[in-house]
Amino acid sequence: MIETYQARCQARVDAALANLFQPSHPELERLYQAMRYSVINGGKRVRPLLVYAACEALDGDVGRADGAACAVELIHAYSLVHDDLPAMDDDDLRRGQPTTHKAFDEACAILAGDGLQTLAFEVLADPRGNPREIELRLAMITALARAAGPAGMVGGQAIDLGSVGRKLDRQALETMHRHKTGALIEASVQLGALASGQADDIALKALHQYAQAIGLAFQVQDDILDVESDTATLGKTQGKDQANDKPTYPALLGLDAAKAYAQDLRDQALHALRAFGDAAEPLRELARFIVERRN
Repeated sequence: MIETYQARCQARVDAALANLFQPSHPELERLYQAMRYSVINGGKRVRPLLVYAACEALDGDVGRADGAACAVELIHAYSLVHDDLPAMDDDDLRRGQPTTHKAFDEACAILAGDGLQTLAFEVLADPRGNPREIELRLAMITALARAAGPAGMVGGQAIDLGSVGRKLDRQALETMHRHKTGALIEASVQLGALASGQADDIALKALHQYAQAIGLAFQVQDDILDVESDTATLGKTQGKDQANDKPTYPALLGLDAAKAYAQDLRDQALHALRAFGDAAEPLRELARFIVERRN
């Protein structure tokens, strides 16, 4: 089921994303090429899938979630472009292709990332939407900004860079990953719920619990794959965390215990959805997919 759902949602968000990279002047063509390259180059689209699935779980119209789905993928893509830079993780490969700073150059990659980040908020704030939904769009912009900024993803990256070569305890490692990876995943679920127009406080609380669990599970599984998988399967350099002496769950807990923790987090996510009906099945399938994926 998840493969069919994933293909349908990927096609939907990819079509919406493709319309965003039209330069207003010929002089901007290379910048837009770099932006397009950074986004329209594969990827699982997990965050847009979560937007659509959360919207559908509340019986919302997925057409209302296209902007949010694009926005979270643009933020994710910008973060990857900047994470791959020589000053950060210094990676040469992403999604099986040269990283943006390798395919273009470092300065162009920085600007492409900047452009993707700001474009995400332009999409959410688009005044061509329903003018009666100004408060809704403002809530979505606030949620995404908080998740992407120093209280979320950017803060997590800062903690990550400051942790190289250090031994973090379990609480510190969890704090880092709830910021670096979990915050944007949590925002994806929240934005999808808000886009549905059907979200009440009870539903939002349950979806937040779900998103917290899968956000951390995603990172635990990433750490596991960095040990067990290979570069061709991952589409990025395998073993980079160990080579860079970064703190990871397998290093802290052991590989078997890390796998058990990922499965426990999956079960926590499924439990959070116990009051939801069949419309939430894609969310359940995504929780399973996150801990079973091989890249």
